[in-house]
Amino acid sequence: MAFFLETLFGGLMVGMLYSLVALGFVLIFKASGVFNFAQGAMVLFAALAMARFSEWIPQWIGIENKLVANVGAFVIAGLLMFAMAWLIERLVLRHLVNQEGATLLMATLGITYFIDGLGQTLFGSNIYKIDIGMPKDPVFVLDSVFEGGLLLNQEDIIAAVIAAAMVIALSLFFQKTSTGRALRAVADDHQAAQSIGIPLNRIWVIVWCVAGLVALVAGMIWGSKLGVQFSLTTIALRALPVVILGGLTSVPGAIIGGLIIGVGEKLSEVYLGPFVGGGIEIWFAYVLALVFLLFRPQGLFGEKIIDRV
Repeated sequence: MAFFLETLFGGLMVGMLYSLVALGFVLIFKASGVFNFAQGAMVLFAALAMARFSEWIPQWIGIENKLVANVGAFVIAGLLMFAMAWLIERLVLRHLVNQEGATLLMATLGITYFIDGLGQTLFGSNIYKIDIGMPKDPVFVLDSVFEGGLLLNQEDIIAAVIAAAMVIALSLFFQKTSTGRALRAVADDHQAAQSIGIPLNRIWVIVWCVAGLVALVAGMIWGSKLGVQFSLTTIALRALPVVILGGLTSVPGAIIGGLIIGVGEKLSEVYLGPFVGGGIEIWFAYVLALVFLLFRPQGLFGEKIIDRV
């Protein structure tokens, strides 16, 4: 039982990180109808900025203080992501209003390659590290409940708490603030939102800024765990099944979908992997997403698309 719970908790913690990346897809799709393939590149760019500025700031100010370096790097990286969001809306999206979905999709692909190249030009292509002080040693918990306790990774626990706090903050933002309600109105009907005075262009800038902040937090966590390298862009591919499972238009779906896939990956690898030679964790999420595409393409919480004749 203890081993099962260790695997379950490990899956939940990884799933929360998947949910955080998936939120970037959902937020932008809800507000603009654009499936943003650039989200992975945004995660990489934000992580590179965080890693490099945390190195440069102590050199600039002459003070070797990890907290100052990380806070300063986070603020600068956040400002860069906000500036990027403004430029994307100003230079690309506002010129593609009411264009076909395929046109918008190709635009995000172009943005992806541009961000990848810009990140490599500005910050280099080596492997960098982000050290935000998360302990990496495992720890035993619930000793009084289970004999010997449960062995959990402290870094995974802290990362999951950060991701959960970000998800909760975004949910409250959408539900409780006037800007969040405006974003939901735009998601429901662009033309109706414009007719009551909601500025569509400003909403797009805000939602891309929020997606940039999500990318920064995700990049900081994954960069701390795995190191900052260009393979971080593949994290977005890991989030695609989460979006398909939860639904492209559902914030709760992104959260629950991430948890389901995180737990499913871990449990299937541990309990089924030995019978098939392992490797289930690599493809489990994509097979599950394919099943949903065949039988429930709108996902668990997404809106059903009705064909119009």
